[in-house]
Amino acid sequence: MDRGGGRIDEASAVARLAELAALIGRHSKLYYQNDAPEISDSAFDAMVEENKALEAAFPHLVRADSPSRRVGAAAAAGFGKVRHARPMLSLDNGFSDDEALEFEARVRRFLGLSVDAAIGFTAEAKIDGLSLSLRYENRLLVTAATRGDGAEGEDVTANARTLSDIPQRLPDDAPDIAEIRGEVYMGWAAFEALNAAQAAGGGKMFANPRNAAAGSLRQIDPGITASRPLAFYAHGWGEMSATLAETQFDAMARLKAWGFPVSDTLKRVQGMAGVLAEYRRLQEARPTLGYDIDGLVSKVDILVWQERLGQVARHPRWALAHKFPAERAHTELLAIDIQVGRTGALTPVARLKPITVGGVVVTNATLHNEDEIRRKDVRVGDMVEVQRAGDVIPQVLGWVGDAEAHAGRAEYVFPDHCPDCGSAAVREEGEAVRRCTGGLICPAQRFERLRHFVSRRAIDIDGLGGKSLEEFIMLGWIETPADIFRLGRHAQDLTGREGWKEKSVANLMASIEDRRNVGLDRFLFGLGIRHVGEVTARDLARAYGSMAAVQAMLDALVAHDPEPALGETPEKYAKRIAADRAALVNVAGVGPEVATALRDFWAEPHNRDLVAALLEDVTPAEVHVEVRDSAVAGKTMVFTGTLDAMGRDEAKARAEALGAKVSGSVSAKTDILVAGRDAGSKRSKAEALGVRVMSEEEWLAVLAQK
Repeated sequence: MDRGGGRIDEASAVARLAELAALIGRHSKLYYQNDAPEISDSAFDAMVEENKALEAAFPHLVRADSPSRRVGAAAAAGFGKVRHARPMLSLDNGFSDDEALEFEARVRRFLGLSVDAAIGFTAEAKIDGLSLSLRYENRLLVTAATRGDGAEGEDVTANARTLSDIPQRLPDDAPDIAEIRGEVYMGWAAFEALNAAQAAGGGKMFANPRNAAAGSLRQIDPGITASRPLAFYAHGWGEMSATLAETQFDAMARLKAWGFPVSDTLKRVQGMAGVLAEYRRLQEARPTLGYDIDGLVSKVDILVWQERLGQVARHPRWALAHKFPAERAHTELLAIDIQVGRTGALTPVARLKPITVGGVVVTNATLHNEDEIRRKDVRVGDMVEVQRAGDVIPQVLGWVGDAEAHAGRAEYVFPDHCPDCGSAAVREEGEAVRRCTGGLICPAQRFERLRHFVSRRAIDIDGLGGKSLEEFIMLGWIETPADIFRLGRHAQDLTGREGWKEKSVANLMASIEDRRNVGLDRFLFGLGIRHVGEVTARDLARAYGSMAAVQAMLDALVAHDPEPALGETPEKYAKRIAADRAALVNVAGVGPEVATALRDFWAEPHNRDLVAALLEDVTPAEVHVEVRDSAVAGKTMVFTGTLDAMGRDEAKARAEALGAKVSGSVSAKTDILVAGRDAGSKRSKAEALGVRVMSEEEWLAVLAQK
């Protein structure tokens, strides 16, 4: 192509495209972020047009950080999915000084530190935004993904490229692979301006800055995202091909040097006393910051300690989110409605005269259960105090105001039948919640159970949302989960209905077909068994490997129904049989409550029929757990006594990382007992059973061989 009267060759095009990417990136940041343009609009537009012409002439030279990919990209058909190289974990929450101090104590215990050993922390404001992971390969931004379920998020790369806060290229000292994690948010002034523009144009109004930020980033058209006043700040990292620094604070300083905005509230402090002092300072400064925060995040500063501390199922052990107290307001209680959840739980919901709490308009709030209504003695017509718990979930705290007027109002009577299907609503002993006994015959449960089944963290069927499910249930096409995989028989009837064109029907059918080989953990979670959440479903899948093995375990649970022993009280019998069930399941983390829930689910013939029908169309993928080659791989271990080199929690985590299964009690199935100082009855029992007893020195030798 010609440039300045002459023809440009490929080598010159490579150099000029790199120059234009840097220039356009710099001037975009000056214009959009700093409001301090150094060139005219026409000069900026000329550079953009030159870049576009060069890319048209040399399409194979289009750069990963090309300005043409930042704004005005063609609308995608939808968001793809990105598997995070390292899970994006949520943070454990603390709501009091005591919980913060206990967090510090847990760190000490795990690391085996003395009570007077100094622990350094970083402290920074917890901005209320949308989590984002940015992946750089060879220092170029290649992928941006939302948190999603922590393991898999949405691909929002094209949209993230429009944020001037996000560097498209990292400097030469950055590692070959770098995942930078942070928060996309919107300041108060930007939020108010956006809502004013939305109102003027008849568009959607956003409830709060966090929703506005999330909705703006997750636009199909990146041009819309580019027009929204979004900001980003980094707070951590995922996969890194090289070590950043020795401490969290120094690592964040390095990210800042690479061009990532870092919270100006970030500080390094000594001990939890320093963290709590910073927490109080931030709480006072909160109204003046210009953006929403809901607490303070503290992290163990030394990165080697972070590595040793590791993580539990959902949270790192080395970080805590200290949440601020909820904001409160008073309003009128207009009505109490009952919502029926997917497990049949009857939950009372307060319908309120609209009131603003913490910058959000609240019209509904939870009343938890019938005991809470009775304890708080709230009655329709009362003035009530409302707070947003953790600044998220509105709840009614109690009634306020005129006692005489309150006494003249009728007490609320909790229903003993389901408001949706009329089935009896029973309350089991020890339970605070009433539950509908209707199961899938209950319209409320059918819809909620099916919606849970197809949800993102369960079977994950694209295109089958709440509106579609309601439509198919109304038409009689779906009554059970198995019917979802037989929707193909209705494809012809569906085509042409409102909102359903030939392509959308084909996409739905393809999505259904794609989920016929779903993971076993997702399948188990999707069944909606009480107390079986994502983590428990994953533990069961890893322990049993296949659905056939899970069914055999469930059959054994149902078959185990012994008679009470002579003179055994009902309470002792219930406790004994619950413990027996947990032993039959034999999965770490699955106690009597979960085991009983599994047994009760499988004891119902209609649930066995439901699963059998599903397995005619769905094949849950078997789970093969990689067992590391070590001296303890595949063995069941128990730790007892005091270990001098590390805390017992760390020892257990290290054993699991080597492929061992860790148990809390000694039995005939135990292979190794690691006995520290002052080992007691567990050692005696192990010796009596012939279990190998390993000293701490021998355990450390095993670790040294890994």
